[in-house]
Amino acid sequence: MKSSEEKRGTLLVFISAVLFSLGGLCMKMIPWSGMAINGARCLLSVIINYAFLRLTGRKLRVNRWILLGAAFVFLTNALFAVANKLTTAANAIVLQFTAPVFTVLLAWLFLRARPKKADVIACAVVLLGIVCFFLDSLSAGGMLGNAIALFTGLTYAGVFMLNSLPDADPISSVIIGHLAGAVFGLPFLMRETDFSFQPIAYVVVLGVFQMGLAYVCFTTGLKHTPAVTASLISGIEPVLNPTWVALIYGEAITAMSVIGGVIVIGAIVVYSVYKARNNAETARPGG
Repeated sequence: MKSSEEKRGTLLVFISAVLFSLGGLCMKMIPWSGMAINGARCLLSVIINYAFLRLTGRKLRVNRWILLGAAFVFLTNALFAVANKLTTAANAIVLQFTAPVFTVLLAWLFLRARPKKADVIACAVVLLGIVCFFLDSLSAGGMLGNAIALFTGLTYAGVFMLNSLPDADPISSVIIGHLAGAVFGLPFLMRETDFSFQPIAYVVVLGVFQMGLAYVCFTTGLKHTPAVTASLISGIEPVLNPTWVALIYGEAITAMSVIGGVIVIGAIVVYSVYKARNNAETARPGG
């Protein structure tokens, strides 16, 4: 039974990673501002996730930690959508993928959790990868987009930290955060003029699949997926995201961005797997 649940959980996490990776392509294909796109997709996602919440017999919870988590969810989604319009999809997703490093820094600053040697090494290597992106943007443009994308790494780290607290409820934070995205995005959406089939179709894909069903699959699958496996699977998103954009939208990926991406993704995946295994060994009796 355990093996069957684990396989199902792993499959759901994999599906969520693939669905999340559609974000860059869909945003590039929609001729709207980033805030308008985020508002429309958040509205659809709220419907999907709230329906899931009710179908599973749970209620929407609200407390200060859930609201703070929702604020980070809102900032992460909104700023990521804006960054996708100002820089390449590859830069936007990989720089957001620096979240684990920011988690270490935030824990050090606010929780007084002193980083270990592996934490410091991971931060240094990821910083090297980040430098590659900003050196690239000096000649190719996109400095503002890269800066915003890097900031989403910080806000995403806040989501992880808050959701790990005893009073947190990830699905409630997601629903409230997406509701805020829909409300704040409405004025931007009302300024748009192109409501032809293509942008509407891609918005539906974003809201229903890339955010709505992706979060349902992720939160469900993570309950039965080993941490090491989940860490490895999460590395699929920053690889697939720019791949879809390059193949379908035709957005070029510069050599420096590729180098930076390999450094950041490689460092984060190795670091995540190392931490997961180390935590598992520590949790064993006598460990």
